[in-house]
Amino acid sequence: MDTDTDVSDNEQTHLLDVLNDANADVQHIRTAFNAYFVHAASRARTSANVFSARVLPLTQHEYNDTIAAYDARTADARPSTRWSGNHDARTAFRRYAHELDQGFNLVFYGFGSKRAVLNDFASKELAHRGHVVVVNGYHPNTSLKDVLASIERVPSLANAATTNMDAQIRRICSFFSATDAPRTRRLYLVVHNIDAPPMRAQKVKNTLSLLAISPNIHLVASVDRLGSPLLWSASELLARKVQLSDTATPLSSVNGHTTSPKRGYTFLWHDLTTLTPYDTELSFADRSSIAGASYASTGARSALATTATAGAGAPLTETAVAHVLAAVTSKAKKLFILLGTRQLANAEAASVAVTGSDAPAPTDMAQFGLNYDALFSLAREHFVATSDTALRALLGEFKDHGLVLVGAAGGGSGDTLWIPLRKERLVRVLKSIETESS
Repeated sequence: MDTDTDVSDNEQTHLLDVLNDANADVQHIRTAFNAYFVHAASRARTSANVFSARVLPLTQHEYNDTIAAYDARTADARPSTRWSGNHDARTAFRRYAHELDQGFNLVFYGFGSKRAVLNDFASKELAHRGHVVVVNGYHPNTSLKDVLASIERVPSLANAATTNMDAQIRRICSFFSATDAPRTRRLYLVVHNIDAPPMRAQKVKNTLSLLAISPNIHLVASVDRLGSPLLWSASELLARKVQLSDTATPLSSVNGHTTSPKRGYTFLWHDLTTLTPYDTELSFADRSSIAGASYASTGARSALATTATAGAGAPLTETAVAHVLAAVTSKAKKLFILLGTRQLANAEAASVAVTGSDAPAPTDMAQFGLNYDALFSLAREHFVATSDTALRALLGEFKDHGLVLVGAAGGGSGDTLWIPLRKERLVRVLKSIETESS
């Protein structure tokens, strides 16, 4: 009995301790209802860091050195194509050709350029089965007119004098859909980067969907963007090829009314990861600029246009700076040299005065800029600009092209001007200007 009494007393003491601790922390406990509204009422914080401002663009020299080091690797160190399944390229090509014969079109995705693999597929397998037309969709000047003209170069396809695109499309569909057409009258349309900006035009998409649904026209395409499946509707992706009897005429009639022809892609998706550089696909973009790579992906604007209209410190390349400096006056060049020299001096002084974890980041060049009043005094001493109007006129050209950025200085001491180039690149630019002047 004494033992039971001791156990009961211990349990009561432990229970009292737990209740006391709960009462002490009761102000920190929220119900699920209150916790939700407390969390929803708080403002979401958005970082002010911009990826393009943190990752500086490569110069052409740096890019060439990197590509040369990549190409100099041994054969064992280079990545190989990852085929889906336990077979080699020859077996995979035969499998893909069989899927095309069964009425499907193929689209290949995966990291790395797929251009070389698809060209091998076209030359080693498809060329023996019919006519092959290769479309470089990544080329910015690719147009629907060129694609149709290439298809009409197929032997026996009547190339009429008319240049109407609708007539060309009808003629192509009729030629490859004829019921008495031999088995060799097949068209294999290989499109590199069907998700590239030139291939996203609605007219191009409509034409490709009309050709791809034809039983004797087979589409083989590659994509490299995450949102590529969103380019087509579900009905287009899930459509099946029509029979030859349905494609004898480009338009069909229902209840006496003319209807649009059937469209669709009938895609089968294959992973074709090669890990090969996109050298050819990016050859038309400014590879030394992040904005240039973005243009190759979205087609929104060119890299030079992005740099020229940058008001918030878009990355600059030495080539872009050289182009602008070649078009300005000698006084503007002297002003650029004065600002760049003083900026380098400020950066050098800061690196000597502050070391360790408190040292400024080398990419943050705004803190090494020059106050407007100080720049005006410096320009007047060197007879570059003797008035405020003349100085602002010289700076206007640089600000319009993003070579000189302006920001508010701390302490209300006016504007600060700086050149958005990191230290070593600014040194090379100033040396090249001095070399050309001497």
